[in-house]
Amino acid sequence: MAAFKVGVHIRPQHTTIEALRAAWKGADALGVDSITIWDHFYPLTGEPDGTHFECWTLLAAMACDTQRAEIGAIVTAIAYRNPDLLADMARTVDHLSGGRLILGLGAGNSERDHKEYGFTWGTPGERLRALREGAKRIKARLGRLNPPPKGRLPILIAGGGEQVTLRLVAEFADMSNTPGAPDAVRHKNRVLDEWCNKVGRPPSAVERTCNIPVSAVERMHEWVEAGAQRLQIQLDHPFELKPVETALRLRG
Repeated sequence: MAAFKVGVHIRPQHTTIEALRAAWKGADALGVDSITIWDHFYPLTGEPDGTHFECWTLLAAMACDTQRAEIGAIVTAIAYRNPDLLADMARTVDHLSGGRLILGLGAGNSERDHKEYGFTWGTPGERLRALREGAKRIKARLGRLNPPPKGRLPILIAGGGEQVTLRLVAEFADMSNTPGAPDAVRHKNRVLDEWCNKVGRPPSAVERTCNIPVSAVERMHEWVEAGAQRLQIQLDHPFELKPVETALRLRG
């Protein structure tokens, strides 16, 4: 089995700040390669109005609470924050972390989040066009900030749309995040390879990542064989870390 990275994806719903901080500190102490959270304003499962916390303020705290793992969002919807402001926020959190931030971006998939917080919920095509323009603005702003990011601040784009999203990954991203079972991931990786070749980038320039449920830890090799280079294990409260320990042990 090819070498791969193990991450933890901590979902900040139905929980407390104390539990979140304990989870990311514990994961960092285990030696995971990355710790991510999602960027939503309401729970996506369970009680719709259950407790929930905001992504980027959590990332600032995570940056200071952890020492080793890369950190980031999978993923920030482009409409939630002005792209130039988001670039500045990301640069600042990157400095707080000592250069460990991954900037995860997406077109947005929660209608409730957008409408409740006053953001435009356009068509899928409109959201993807906003992602393209936002990615351009973010990359331009990162090049003008003083001081610049402390680390390499890779951009990750999530999604599996074959006509637009994966082309955006090939054009703008250093990392992809593709959902689905191993067969689907294998197919999407082939499509991404094709887009990379069309836009003049080596496919190896884009790191391939996937989120997997706790139930799939024993089958991690199936995603790795499908081309995944980093697997983020999804955790909900109470954030039991034993599956993460198992994943690290199986990886060797």
